[in-house]
Amino acid sequence: MQKPTVDIILLTYKPQKRLTKVIELLETQTYPVNRIIIMNTEEKYWNTFLYGEKLLKVWDNVEVHHLSKMEFDHGGTRKQAVKRSKADYFICMTDDAVPADENLVEELLKPLLDKKAEFSYARQLPNEDCAVIERFTRDFNYPAESCIKSKEDLERLQIKTYFFSNVCAAYTRSIYDKIGGFVDCAIFNEDMYLAAAAIREGYRIAYTADAKVYHSHNYKNMMQFHRNFDNGVSQALRPDIFEHISSTGEGKRMVKLTIEYLKEQKKQYLIPKLIISSGFKYIGFKLGINYKRLPHNFVLKCTMNREFWMRQSILTATRNIDPNRGCGMSPDERK
Repeated sequence: MQKPTVDIILLTYKPQKRLTKVIELLETQTYPVNRIIIMNTEEKYWNTFLYGEKLLKVWDNVEVHHLSKMEFDHGGTRKQAVKRSKADYFICMTDDAVPADENLVEELLKPLLDKKAEFSYARQLPNEDCAVIERFTRDFNYPAESCIKSKEDLERLQIKTYFFSNVCAAYTRSIYDKIGGFVDCAIFNEDMYLAAAAIREGYRIAYTADAKVYHSHNYKNMMQFHRNFDNGVSQALRPDIFEHISSTGEGKRMVKLTIEYLKEQKKQYLIPKLIISSGFKYIGFKLGINYKRLPHNFVLKCTMNREFWMRQSILTATRNIDPNRGCGMSPDERK
């Protein structure tokens, strides 16, 4: 019996040599990959990527589609990529997520093929250069134990129920289509939007600890501020998902556990750094939640995605779309 097919959707921006390694590892998986669909932002960066042309010559199942930075959207670009796939399952990845071994695809698909869940996401391991605090954060968000989350876990896990990262995540195509897929416009958290829709419809999400990628960042304080501002905005834009669920409690718990960890490791000198970094995150998030009260110019200084706001302004002006409802109003809403 023929195995169900799986495509990889890979988002790239200013690709580096690491991309070649990612594709090499994807091409040698124990579960065969059908196609690798690359959505690349800004063709000029691809053209300066020394290995860009070679990729297409060596692997005939790799295809590249270019878009401008203005066209890129966290939800919309992935949605367009999925439309190019005819596979039974697809895996979304970013180009800085490096498979830890040749079992990534097989392990990620296992709970889906076994009908234990409809979507799954991988464990993110810290890179070699990962700082101490970020290393603990990886372990906090991506522990060694797998789990399956459903609607029954909402009261216990709160926002963690919807936690789902498409840095590396697998989707059952038929269920993805049934719940409407990715939203057209998302400043952040497009993966959690989809996870929330799945959970609400009674579907399950598997965290698969045996499916592993190396992925971590050593963000500076201002980058943490910008990221968490956009995180706050994304939650403010979707009160239907986040209004009645606790978002800050999990963050406070992580800070507390990180302090305990630093003390155990005799690295108390890093606690002030943790507190300052957490302050940047919290202030960014609170400002993002309340972005409607802020002057537009100040919002543009806080965000890390200015193109999102430019697109919102264009859509509002040309198509009578209310940005507070997301990108798309029904005919009844426009009346």
